[in-house]
Amino acid sequence: MPVKIITDSVADIPSELVDELEISIIPVVLHFGEETYHDGIDITTDQFYEKLVESKVMPTTSVPSLDMFTRTYAQLANETEEILVIMLSSKLSGIYNAALQSVGLVEGKCRIEVVDSGCAVMKQGLVVIKVARAAKDGASLDELLDIVRTNLPRSEMLAAFDTLEFLQRGGRIGRAQALLGSMLKINPLVTLKNGVVEPAGRTRSRTKALDRLYKFAESYSHIEAMAVEGADCPDDVDSLVKRLGAIFPAERIYRCRTTPVIGTHTGPGLILVAVLGDK
Repeated sequence: MPVKIITDSVADIPSELVDELEISIIPVVLHFGEETYHDGIDITTDQFYEKLVESKVMPTTSVPSLDMFTRTYAQLANETEEILVIMLSSKLSGIYNAALQSVGLVEGKCRIEVVDSGCAVMKQGLVVIKVARAAKDGASLDELLDIVRTNLPRSEMLAAFDTLEFLQRGGRIGRAQALLGSMLKINPLVTLKNGVVEPAGRTRSRTKALDRLYKFAESYSHIEAMAVEGADCPDDVDSLVKRLGAIFPAERIYRCRTTPVIGTHTGPGLILVAVLGDK
């Protein structure tokens, strides 16, 4: 029986790949005031971004219940003897700890390994996809763990967003810095390093931000897989994918919608490129 793969909704893996590779997704919980939703289940991405722009209430997120994990583990334990769980960075969320804690509640039914990816979005998703393909091809759990360890350092991302408003609303930066960014029309760039979000520069226009994303991908000597994802900016995603087709086959680039869990803090203008490859 093949090893079963579990990840969380923050990995942003396209739904068709989730189905094809039989990846189980643990949804992060979203809160809009008194309203509670499970990411990708109770609310669509389009509905979320409409509410995000229109609502005066700042959405928040929370870790899925232990029951969500134990039910998923128990169900998959009827189908396999081994499960590999690849979770969002433990420095960004408590979801990894919840996944790990839940293992003890179903102990003995099958072997379960939980990995802290140190990643998010398709930086995480590209590795999960590679692992899931190997699992479908019959790789053992230990072989899959080797694939994870080898490829997590090979997966990188660069993201740009067009306003500091949502970071300010969420208390992620000071009001003065948010105001400065608004006045100067700054487009911040960020990346993920050692499991946390780090600044990667800033540009004065959306066009220059998209140029930086292209140059990031262009800096690779070998690209195994690539993804372009946006929160609610499909035209920018389409144009960037078309442009990136000069360095990697456009039809092989994964196009993804950024989870509302991330969009809560960045707003609908977020766009990013994730690459699995070698510099």
